[in-house]
Amino acid sequence: MAADLTGTYLTLDDGRSAVRFSRIYDHPVERVWQLVTDADELVRWFPSRAEIELRPGGTITFSGDPNMPESTGRVLAVDAPRHLSFEWGGDELHFDLEELDEKRTRFTLTNVLEAADTASRNGAGWEVCLAALDATARGERSAGPHAGTSASWKEFYAGYVEAGVPSGASVPGLD
Repeated sequence: MAADLTGTYLTLDDGRSAVRFSRIYDHPVERVWQLVTDADELVRWFPSRAEIELRPGGTITFSGDPNMPESTGRVLAVDAPRHLSFEWGGDELHFDLEELDEKRTRFTLTNVLEAADTASRNGAGWEVCLAALDATARGERSAGPHAGTSASWKEFYAGYVEAGVPSGASVPGLD
């Protein structure tokens, strides 16, 4: 059975490659902002624990990801509760929140890639992470992005490769 891919591979106006995901959550924008910026919420779905100094130029400390060493990033932009972007491991992550009405928010994640050949790998990883975010937003427990062999990232990875999304970068756990 083929994976249901929700990400889109694109080339930005400045020529950089990116993968983009969009979801609609039945929560006010302030709640979704909390899911994106609060370390205790992020740890439930983001690949690393992320302690964010929420200001342009602020530091983000990433820890707890079994596939990456502890590291730091830099906040690029903040417009609470609508936009957050930061550097992470050579990539940029952009989180955009659009209030659709008092109870619903469109969440868009754009992962601007340092290298195009990471698109399939990162797309597969975000599928798993965003499934955990979806569960968290519904108030359900989730194994999170590091569910081990029960995570379906390999299926997503194969789906992205089959769809012609650039691949070839090292994949932790496969290489």
